[in-house]
Amino acid sequence: MKIGYVQTNPLFGEKVQNFKQVKGLLNEVKADLLVLPELFATGYTFASKNEVKLLSEEIDGPTLNFLKSLSQKTGAILIGGFAEKDGENFYNSAMVVYDKKLIGIYRKIHLYNKEKKWFLPGNKYPEVFKVNEVNIGVMICFDWFFPETIRTLALERADIIAHPSNLVLPYCQKAMQTHCLVNRVYAITSNRIGREQRGEDDFFFTGGSQITSINGEILSSAQNYDADVAIVEIDINKARNKQLNLYNNIFEDRHPEFYRL
Repeated sequence: MKIGYVQTNPLFGEKVQNFKQVKGLLNEVKADLLVLPELFATGYTFASKNEVKLLSEEIDGPTLNFLKSLSQKTGAILIGGFAEKDGENFYNSAMVVYDKKLIGIYRKIHLYNKEKKWFLPGNKYPEVFKVNEVNIGVMICFDWFFPETIRTLALERADIIAHPSNLVLPYCQKAMQTHCLVNRVYAITSNRIGREQRGEDDFFFTGGSQITSINGEILSSAQNYDADVAIVEIDINKARNKQLNLYNNIFEDRHPEFYRL
C-alpha cells in the first residue's frame, strides 16, 4: 500500500489558491492514501467568530468537491482538515473521501489554544473508517497530546492513523514514534509550514510532516520550510499483528481492571 503526506503553506482565507497549491503538488502523483494538513483550505489563525462563519462549510461544500476530484485523479483515499458548519455550531473537522464518495467526518476532540473560542469540541466517538479493506483512524493535531485518542483508535482495529495537523509545538513528531510503537500502528502526520500573523497571534508552523512505522521507525520526514509530498510503501498486515514476541501481545496483555481512576 502506498501512503503519503502533503505538506502545504496555505494562505489564510484563500481557498481557491490553497486548492490550486495542493493540486500542483499532487500533479502526476498516484497513491492509495494521502493526508492533507488540518484546515488546509482556510488557514488556521482565525481572528473573529465572523471569520469562522464566513469560511466554514456545510459538509457538501467546495472542500468536499475538491477532494472528490483529487481522489479520482490520484486514485487515493484523501483525508484533509476543514472548518465544518453544522447549523449554528462549528467544528475543526477532517473528512475522509474516496473517489466520488464522502466516507466520513471526524471532529477534533482536543482543541488547542484559541480554537476553543471558535469551535466546539468534537461530539462523536473516534471512528475507524474501512476503505478498500484498510482500517483508517483519524485524529487532528493536538489530539496527539492525549494518548487515549490513538489507543482508542488502535483498539478499534485501526491499521493507519491519519493525522492532519497545524503544529506549532516541537514535540509531536518524536511522540508519534512512541505512540506508533506502543500501539503497533502506522501514522501519517501531515503538517503545514509558514507563518500566520493575525490579530494578537503570530504562529510559526513547524513542518516536519512524518510517516511513522509500527516499530517507531520514521519512514519519511519532510523539511521544516518547504511544501512537500512524500509517498512510501508499507505492508498493512504488519499493523494487524499485535504480537511483540512469543509471550507478549500488546492488547491481550492489557489489564483494564487496574486502569480505572
